[in-house]
Order: sequence, then C-alpha cells, then structure tokens
Amino acid sequence: MPRCRSAAVVGSLAAALLLTSCADNSASTSGSQSVASKKIPAKVSADTTLTVGAPTLKVALELSGQIDKLPFKVKWANISGGPQCSEAFRADALDICSAAEIPSINAHWTGLDTKLVGAEFRKDPIADPIYELGIAPGAGIKKLSDLRGKKIAYSPGQAQGALVLRILKKAGLSKQDVKLVELASTGDVFPTALGNHQVDAAPIAGVNIKRYLTKYGRDGATTIRHGLRDDPSHLWALTDAVADAQKSAAIKELIRFWARAEVWIDAHPKEWIEGYYVKDQGLSREDGEYLVEHAGHPVFPAGWSAAIKRQQQTVDLLAKEQKHERFDARVLFDRRYERVAADAVAGEGGEQA
Repeated sequence: MPRCRSAAVVGSLAAALLLTSCADNSASTSGSQSVASKKIPAKVSADTTLTVGAPTLKVALELSGQIDKLPFKVKWANISGGPQCSEAFRADALDICSAAEIPSINAHWTGLDTKLVGAEFRKDPIADPIYELGIAPGAGIKKLSDLRGKKIAYSPGQAQGALVLRILKKAGLSKQDVKLVELASTGDVFPTALGNHQVDAAPIAGVNIKRYLTKYGRDGATTIRHGLRDDPSHLWALTDAVADAQKSAAIKELIRFWARAEVWIDAHPKEWIEGYYVKDQGLSREDGEYLVEHAGHPVFPAGWSAAIKRQQQTVDLLAKEQKHERFDARVLFDRRYERVAADAVAGEGGEQA
C-alpha cells in the first residue's frame, strides 16, 4: 500500500522471543529448495533481466527519477497480489512481485516453491490499518462480539480471509458461531455485498471504505476497527529466481530501489497523489488524498525474527481452520536479503535497527 507524510519511516519490529535472527534460514519442508548457502554476487550483470510484477513500484521509480538507474534489465508485468503472481510463477513468466503474507503460505501448500525477499510494515499498524470491517445497514454490529450469528464475507486463500479468522479468534468466536459466505475479494464485490445485505460484515480496504460509507452511510452503513495487525507487505520471488546467481544479485538491487521508492512516496504525498492516483489510476484527487491520509508510514525491519514469528502464527491458524498441514514458516523467507531494505534506507528519515 502506498505511504504518506514525511515523519520517521524506518524502524524495527519488536524482537521475537521464540525465534532469533540467527535461526537457520535454510529450514525447509519437502519440496522447498534451500538457497541459504548460495552466495549472491556482489555485482549484477547489466545483461541480467528480471520480470517484475509490481506496477506501483514502476510508477514510483518513474516519478522519483530512479527507473533508469536500475543496473539490470526489467520487464514490467502489470500484475500484483497473490492469485495473479502465483499463476505467473507457475507459468514461469515472473521472477518477483509484491504481495501480502498469505500468498506465500498457500503457494507452499500447493507445491509452488517461492521465497519472501523483502518485508515492509506500517509504523503504527493499529492506528493505520489496511482494512476496516464494513458493517451492512441494519446489521446491528457495533463491536466484534456482535458478529455471532452474522453472515461474514470470506475469501479463503487471501489476506482478507485470514483477517476474518483472526477477528473471530479475537472476538472469542469460531467459524461455527457465524456464517462465512465465500466471495472473491476483488474490486467492489465486498462493499456491494454489504450494501445488498448479502452479508452483514466484510473486511474492506482503501478507497472502498470511503466509497462504501458515502454510498450507504445514509442507510446506516458503518465500519468498525478490528484492532489487529494487517499490514505485512512483501517482495515475493520464485525460488528458481533467487537460486540463479545473476538474478539473485538483481533481486538484491531491486529490493534497495523498492525500499527507497517507498520512502520517496512517504515524503512526497502531493506528487504521489497526482502522478499515481490521479494520472495512473484515474481516481479523483479527493480519493487520492484519502488514501494518502490513511496509508501510514513504511517500516523496514533489519531483522525478520518478529515477522517470521507472526507468519508462523498465520500458518498455524490457517492450518487449523482450513485443514492444511502445519509447516515451519522459516522456509518461506530467504534471509540472505534480511538487512537489504533497512540498510538501503538507513538515515533517510528514521532509525534503523
């Protein structure tokens, strides 16, 4: 998600007690290729080509004047997010993309070998959540415990689905206490389902929050905060790409440009609104201002122990609720890249740890 304002943007997540930064990053399960022992070349060949699915990054590099400084060739794919990236990975048509935390977990369960190579979070994820829980007019939901017996939009396999399961857990409810209605969490499907009373509650994000309240607020539509972290954002790569010497070097450089681009977005909200939201996405300036105001500040932890601990909690939750086999979340992270983003933006507006 794009960032806003220009306060401190780099920091650390609290160190996890159960995982340490010196943990074996080659831990794997069946079907996962270990790359921990492979050395990343110090310099990337200018002839190396990466296919990158990160449209937002492309625009940020263009607006900041950095796109022509990439020391390798890039084929930009106009895709991002779990389902599209997974499909492209399987077709061997993509090397790296941007995605949230859930796609890499599902990829592992379906035999797709991938690695997380960059981790970004929000400085204050509770104050600046990505999602709010949209409440249908007349649903009578004012707090999370009121979800008992209600119809909730659910998209298994995506971030919204995992968030619903976390919300139920926080409310002391199980899936049996509610009715989960499986819907694709694309476009305005969830807001429309809320407005049509197809569901009583649904996690909605970004400009959909503003538009939902504008359209249905007069009828009694509301949103409530869930009070949970929902901010993980990653650069996600095909394991075959990070296993290739020159591509691994190109990915390391791409991570540096990615982190700096996120810091640039945070420090240049007006340029981002005009260049990305208005000109590239076709949104109104008001919508762009709303998104910038609610985007928070990016944080790139120099250590991934807390991120891995949280990913493990997600693996365990989904394994239990969706009947999958539990696995060690460390296998999803290529810790050769652990410090790359944080080091790239050290001193650019915040503290690195």
